[in-house]
Order: sequence, then C-alpha cells, then structure tokens
Amino acid sequence: MRADRLVSILLLLQNHGRMTAKELAERLEVSERTIHRDMEALGMAGVPVFAERGTNGGWALTEGYRTDLTGLKPSELQSLLLVSPTMQLQDLGMRDSFEAAWQKLLAASPAATRQNAEHARQRLHIDGAGWHQVAETFPCLPIVQEAVWQERALFIRYQRGEDLVERTVLPLGLVAKRSTWYFVAQVESDLRTYRLSRLKEARMLEESFIRPEGFDLASYWEQSTADFQSSLPRYPAMIRVREKGLARLQQERYLQIKTTHPAESEWVAAHVEFQTLGSACEIVLSYGSLIQVIEPQELRTSVIEAATAILDGYR
Repeated sequence: MRADRLVSILLLLQNHGRMTAKELAERLEVSERTIHRDMEALGMAGVPVFAERGTNGGWALTEGYRTDLTGLKPSELQSLLLVSPTMQLQDLGMRDSFEAAWQKLLAASPAATRQNAEHARQRLHIDGAGWHQVAETFPCLPIVQEAVWQERALFIRYQRGEDLVERTVLPLGLVAKRSTWYFVAQVESDLRTYRLSRLKEARMLEESFIRPEGFDLASYWEQSTADFQSSLPRYPAMIRVREKGLARLQQERYLQIKTTHPAESEWVAAHVEFQTLGSACEIVLSYGSLIQVIEPQELRTSVIEAATAILDGYR
C-alpha cells in the first residue's frame, strides 16, 4: 500500500539521514520513478523533504524533523530495540512486521538511545535455538494461530503413539520452546498441551468461546513444565568426576546434580539423579575416564559390561 510505503520512506530517512532514490527503491522494492512520486506526495503533505544533487546527494529531511515517542523510559525503549528476529517470528509470518516495528521504534527514539541500541545490537545476539535441532515441520501452525487469535474452536487430528486421535479443542495460546512449537487448549474442563508437529490436520470451526477467567499462559506453561520435570523417573547414584569435567556435567539435560564435595586431588564426589539405568550408563560412558561410578553396584556392573563389549568389538 502506498500509505505504508510513505511511512517507511519517512522512517528510513529519519534513521539513516540522506539516502538516494536508488537506495530507497532497493529497500522498498519499487522503481526509482515511484520513489520520486512518493517524495512529491510527502512534500505536498507538509513533510520537509528535499533533494540534494551531486556525488554525495540524495533525499533528506530538514534537520531536526522527526517524530517523538513518549511514555517509555530510555532503558525500556532500549530493551525493545535489542529484540532480534527469530525463527519463531518467521514461523508466524511476522518477520516483516517486526522489521517495520523496529524502524518505527528506532525513528521515534532519542539519538543517544538509538546509538546505544545499535551499538548493543551489533554486539549481542540472542539465539534461542539449541545446537541439536529437531527436524520438525508445522504445517498446521497458521490455522492454529488464527484460531487462537479469533478465539474459535478447533478440530484437530493428531498422532498419539501409533494412533490417530480426533479432538475438538478450544485453543488458548501458542508456546515456542527453542525451535519446537506447542499449543495449549481447553478440552472440556481440562487444560492440555499439544505438540504442533504431531498435528496431521487442523480445521477452525464457527464456534467461538470465552477464555477461562484468570488463565495466564506464561504461568500455566511454567507450572506445566515444573510438573512434567517432577514426574520424570529418577535414578540416584554417587559418582566421582574430574574437576575439568564438572562444568560439562552440570549442563547435562537428563541429569541433576544434588550435592558435591571435594574427593581426592582433581576429583569431585557428587550425588546425582539420572532418569533411568540405561541413560545413566550412556552418560557415564560418554565421559570416558572423567567419571567413575561409586554406587549403586548395578550401575557399576552395567558400565563395566558395556565397556568390556566395546573393547571386545575392537579386538
């Protein structure tokens, strides 16, 4: 739309100063002739825009002309400006909207705040994705998102184990955990969480609904995550770990370190909780000589048998 383009031109000139018609045309994906017509429209609307010819020429705004953004403290505004586009914005089809919002915030902020935000943005990038990405697709994400936004009931068909299950649910919110999408829905009087990659079909219905009074998505997700973690199986053990391997051990996803205390030189004794005997054996073996199992004997025996089998395989 032309109105959106005129606003974009105004914001670009406020943020970057002088720009040529070619630069503006490339940024906005239009012709230079269109840019010239837009500049005439801005001038007729009272915007103090002018053109300078020559090698360093281009279009610019009269010095001092800019819009103001009020109601935000500098620290609050800078925290917003530091947000960067993510895979989740791309999934939701909102990356372009984010870029437009970024330009507006940047244009309306004080010069010192703009400089500080850009300085930090060039030196800090927050990537919520892990190194080991799960290859998941979310073909039903757009329709689920629409149903959440419009508060409309949703018919879904999803994979549960080997079965294909059908449900009519009331979608309350979307949650992105790293690169994996979930949605929270009300089913009769219960709240349930569904993994979007398991949806085989989603269809928005005509039926609308009223959200449960007092429901807060972030609070629900936090409590749901805590409940899930507390329900996981636990396999306690006592181990010794070399000091140089302790930091790595503390990052293990399927292990909790309960207590630690110094043992012999370069060794730390730790009371830990694995999830199962099998996962405990796999984790211990992955550390090679950095970990020794003290107890239980069952785990010691399992590690010894696995290590012996590995040696036999190389003989």
